[in-house]
Amino acid sequence: MTASHLDIERARFNMIEQQIRPWEVLDQTVLDLLSVVKREDFVPPAYRNLAFIDMEIPLHVGEFKSGETMLPPRVEARALQELAVRNDDLVLEIGTGSGYMAALLAHRARHVTTVEIVPELLAFAEDNLHRAHIANVKLVQGDGAQGFPLGHELDVIVLSGAVPFVPDAFLKQL
Repeated sequence: MTASHLDIERARFNMIEQQIRPWEVLDQTVLDLLSVVKREDFVPPAYRNLAFIDMEIPLHVGEFKSGETMLPPRVEARALQELAVRNDDLVLEIGTGSGYMAALLAHRARHVTTVEIVPELLAFAEDNLHRAHIANVKLVQGDGAQGFPLGHELDVIVLSGAVPFVPDAFLKQL
């Protein structure tokens, strides 16, 4: 192991133990998953040195600045724990962002469909998921804020973006 690799693993360990676990994320399968799905691989290159910091990270891809952000790691982990996704679940995520939450969900679910309105972010997420060898995620470009019909019921719907209220369309899909 190189010194750089050890530094990254130390930062990941500290993120889990000092940020995530104190936020009452105690599900060991979630904590283990945070070591398997490498968060730094989903952070835009200009911000990789902030991958383990307890803050939102801007999702700027190249010259494109979306105004969207990755949630702090503690929020992502807590959401994953509270969702209690099972290995036979069908999941819909609205707001793909960098693809990190989709990757975490994919490790726990049978299949994830993730919808992103911003084409540049969708392409970034697709590259990230491909590099991470995650095959059970379908990426869709579109506006999912008012619901996103898939033609079948879902077990879990995750809104990774902001909405003023939960649309009835989502509740009908569950």
